[in-house]
Amino acid sequence: MKNWIYPLMVVVAASCYGILSTIIKVAMKNGFTAAEAVTSQYFIGFVLAALLFFITQRKMPRIKGWKILLLSGSFTAATGMVYAHSLNYLPASLAVVLLFQFTWIGMFLDCIVNRRWLKRTEVFSLILLFTGTLFAAGIIGTDLSAIPWQGWAWGIGAAFCFSAFMFVNGKQIDGMDTSARLFYVSLFAAIIVGFFQTPEIVWNGQLFAEGLWVYGLLLGFFGIIMPIYFFSIAVPRVGSGLASILSAMELPVAVLASVIILGEVLTPLQIGGIFIILIGMVLPSAFNRTPKIIE
Repeated sequence: MKNWIYPLMVVVAASCYGILSTIIKVAMKNGFTAAEAVTSQYFIGFVLAALLFFITQRKMPRIKGWKILLLSGSFTAATGMVYAHSLNYLPASLAVVLLFQFTWIGMFLDCIVNRRWLKRTEVFSLILLFTGTLFAAGIIGTDLSAIPWQGWAWGIGAAFCFSAFMFVNGKQIDGMDTSARLFYVSLFAAIIVGFFQTPEIVWNGQLFAEGLWVYGLLLGFFGIIMPIYFFSIAVPRVGSGLASILSAMELPVAVLASVIILGEVLTPLQIGGIFIILIGMVLPSAFNRTPKIIE
């Protein structure tokens, strides 16, 4: 059972990412922009990470492996910003499908870096994941001819950014505990988002006076604290390739969250797609009786 703890942590972390788009949609319905929601996510996420560290450690965090921390923070910030920008051109369902391409991108990146070929189970798993994605996202039969090229570019860009984050976050830093790593990753991410998004929400009163902090708190917890903390522990132990496949749980959670919170209709085709995705997730672990997990 011990070998399943780390894969389960990856699934939980990916599930946290799955509800972010729904929270952003709710924030937009209440008069905020996607950029403002993303900025509040990373600013409040850093505050939560700092509180977690100083409450548990009560000392200044020592920085080690700063290149890995900087890259990890940069890629997680880029994922949030690029994905939010893609929503300006794409319907939410198609944006999720394009972001979801991180599954095969991350797998191929792992193969290139580790100089190995895809296993048969991995190939079959990726086929199932891609097929299930098309069904679960509800874009079958939708006219995509009017989608501008910028939407496709930003959507695929978000997938590459997330794949890079998964890969870099899989690098261990000797002598640094998870809470310190979370502190620095969220710090670098907040700084980068502050340069490119809407930092003025902090001093113009919008963050606190107009209630944006509520969405920032939810986004910060589910988009920064939970996933980065769990990914930092689990990805180095299961490997970035398997982590990419297990992170497929993000899409089913995103679909279910939109149904429960936004009242969207779930079709039988989407239900079938979710089941196909779950099968594709389980395959690599089910056929690998001795998963490569680093203690």
